[in-house]
Amino acid sequence: MLGYTIKRLLQMVLVLFCVSVIVFLMMSFTGDPVFMVIPIDSTTAEIEQARRLLGLDRSLLSQYFIFLGNMLQGDFGRSYVFRQPAMDLILERLPATIEMVLVAIMLATVIAVPLGVYAGANPNKPVSRGIMAGSLLGISLPGFWVGMMLIFFFSVRYQFLPSSGRGDTVEVLGMRISIFTADGWSHIILPSVTLALATLAIMLRMTRAGMMEVMRQDYMRFARAKGASRQNILFRHGLKNALIPVVTIFGLQLGDLIAFATITETIFAWPGTGKLLIDSIYRGDRPVIVVYLMLTAFIFVAINFIVDIVYTLIDPRITVK
Repeated sequence: MLGYTIKRLLQMVLVLFCVSVIVFLMMSFTGDPVFMVIPIDSTTAEIEQARRLLGLDRSLLSQYFIFLGNMLQGDFGRSYVFRQPAMDLILERLPATIEMVLVAIMLATVIAVPLGVYAGANPNKPVSRGIMAGSLLGISLPGFWVGMMLIFFFSVRYQFLPSSGRGDTVEVLGMRISIFTADGWSHIILPSVTLALATLAIMLRMTRAGMMEVMRQDYMRFARAKGASRQNILFRHGLKNALIPVVTIFGLQLGDLIAFATITETIFAWPGTGKLLIDSIYRGDRPVIVVYLMLTAFIFVAINFIVDIVYTLIDPRITVK
């Protein structure tokens, strides 16, 4: 296990290095950042001075090594718009995104897994077919449309829930968290449901497919022959052996929701990293975009590493080398 962990950590470093090269090159050819940090009426001499201060008068290779060295120290530069360290901006907004994503992924899991088990164990029943039709609908509906419909019905027409913002927050370990307040929960429900819908549908279909495969295995017949209860057969023997693809999808969807909750956060004016990214792209705030992209890459490689470890806990027959 130690050797595998070291190998995976080295792979993670290599992937992040490659991502840093791609991000640097992409940012280098998307406009001149000098004009974001100087007044519009600056003289040519002032422009050249700003270019020297930013290191843009050096070769592209030298600029990359400066960028890499600063990044290894956690220094991604200062936001051109907010005039504060870009990393601090992202870390300030990250708790809002994470709490919304965690509520969404837990909601999707709690609903999808039992329904997927039932649909996989009873594929020909009308209820199972209805469940699968609903999952297809969940995959097909665009997230932005779902969000707008939820706002229309629950915020505009019936006024049950607020349509935007994060609500009241409390400080926990230096972070502002909203799920520990009633007002925070009222604000988080609609964006979380919007995020959860597509993930729920995908996890449901994967659970059903895994259960349908498992139900044909000999050990399931032996469990029935021993007189085990149906609930025991489905959830202890069946679900446990069908979880590998579900865990894979869970990990990928978790990373995907954290990284790409931009549309949902924009629709609900949720003050997370996704909305910050959209605002930064619109304003050309390069340092914030770089931090976001590198953080996204790190989240994905970290989640993939954790998922591989979870495989061995679910199924001891799986070995890591």
